[in-house]
Amino acid sequence: MPLTDQAKFLLEIGYREGAPRFHELTVDQARHSFRKLLHAFRPEAPAVASTTDVPIRRADGTVLLAKYYRPITSAPQDVIGLAIFLHGGGWCVGDVDGYDVVCRQLANASGCAVLSVDYRLAPEHPFPAAPEDARLAYDWAVRHGRGLGIDSRRIALVGDSAGGNLALVLALELRSATVPAPRLVVAIYPCTDIHSERASRLRYADGYFLDRDSLEWFFSRYLPRGGGLEWRASPMRAASVADLPPILMVTAEFDPLTDDCRVFADRVRAEGGRVDELAVAGMLHGFLPLGKLFPESATTFAAIGSVLGDSLAHSERAG
Repeated sequence: MPLTDQAKFLLEIGYREGAPRFHELTVDQARHSFRKLLHAFRPEAPAVASTTDVPIRRADGTVLLAKYYRPITSAPQDVIGLAIFLHGGGWCVGDVDGYDVVCRQLANASGCAVLSVDYRLAPEHPFPAAPEDARLAYDWAVRHGRGLGIDSRRIALVGDSAGGNLALVLALELRSATVPAPRLVVAIYPCTDIHSERASRLRYADGYFLDRDSLEWFFSRYLPRGGGLEWRASPMRAASVADLPPILMVTAEFDPLTDDCRVFADRVRAEGGRVDELAVAGMLHGFLPLGKLFPESATTFAAIGSVLGDSLAHSERAG
């Protein structure tokens, strides 16, 4: 189908005459611009049962901050599944506050708790800081989750865009770990291959929000010394993608990353894994947090919540 009217409206704003292009911004300007976009077009924040700020200490004494959400349907004594959420923003922009509404929606739609991770951003903290923080958050949740009413045997990984990349990278890494494996990965229009020339990269290279220059802006800051061939940066480059947990792959029709997502999904299936795909027609990359603008956001949350809830079901009630 064609771009929706709302998608055309967003593009008109982004590409209006005289407006600076994203790749022309400084890092601070880009973060401010992204924050303004999220706040302008995110829906009203739904109530949840509770939120808690969680400090997670690194080995060097610094702290990784995260925010913990319990769904509106949960009682304090319930022991429930957990979705670890990794936000989008090209590894350079975005934060826990900007994705607050997303995490509330995700918790309520799934009936699961959500731990939103404020991983370190490039260029101040280039690769591999972000995947290291994602792994730290997972290990912390397994060790300490019971105190927050989490069943560490029922954890999923969820992320959009760069966060989807981190979710897939973490799932690949955890195959050889001694901690319980995640039950599900929800990868929402993730970056699976930094060095790609697939058709959608060329078809939507300019004029579709996440254009070629914007991608290069992100990649050059996340990987300042070049690269992108290592699997922790490009999960498509892993020697094997076998033995991954089930994956829900969400794609947007007019997204330069769409073909990379589909090829990754096909490869996982070819190596014996399970991937369900949710292709959202008429949408641009990054539509999910913008629920005030895109009605497709709500229907996508409902679909993700259903799959996530089923995967992490069977909550216990503590005595």
